[in-house]
Amino acid sequence: MKRFTIACFGFLIAGTLVAQEVPRFSFEVGGGFTQPVGNTGRHLDEGWNIRGGAGFNFSQYVGLMLEADYNRFGINGATLHRAGFPDGNVGVFSATLNPIVHLTPRSHFDVYLIGGGGLYRRTQEFTQPGLAAVTAFDPFFGFYTAAVPTTQVLASYTVNKPGVNGGAGIAFGSKWHGKFFAEARYHRIFMNNYLHTDYVPVSFGFRW
Repeated sequence: MKRFTIACFGFLIAGTLVAQEVPRFSFEVGGGFTQPVGNTGRHLDEGWNIRGGAGFNFSQYVGLMLEADYNRFGINGATLHRAGFPDGNVGVFSATLNPIVHLTPRSHFDVYLIGGGGLYRRTQEFTQPGLAAVTAFDPFFGFYTAAVPTTQVLASYTVNKPGVNGGAGIAFGSKWHGKFFAEARYHRIFMNNYLHTDYVPVSFGFRW
């Protein structure tokens, strides 16, 4: 009986130490490049992305992340030529809720799976270079009007749609402290008439 009591006490202490080592809350920041794929890749150039997020760790293996991402692409030359505009871009802001599963959580080399869904806001703009008149001041000349380069928006369209994502990543660092990560994830936005917007952000960042 005494040995059983000691063993139970030992397991309780070990479990408490593990629970203390696993942080309940998680935060992340990152950014990288984004590759449009499928039909989307025939209209857009490679772009860039930034992201941030916060989450909760249910255990050392499973967590839940609330993430905000922004991806921006240029519209390629062939598409601009067909549309009759000199320049343009597409920006996508997303707010998603994503479960994360750590396959090797106690290692310095953590492999994980992540994916989920949420709301995507896609904005496309057709633009052209222009000049804007501004008022400047010089101690000798006083106030005067100057022309500065600017971007003129010729047409703009914004739509809010649901979407999903899924991918995998690797993280390097200490067991329970912050880790640097590299991650690739496939995103799909469900548009009208069974169309969709597809892209793969490759992000690098820090999670703690």
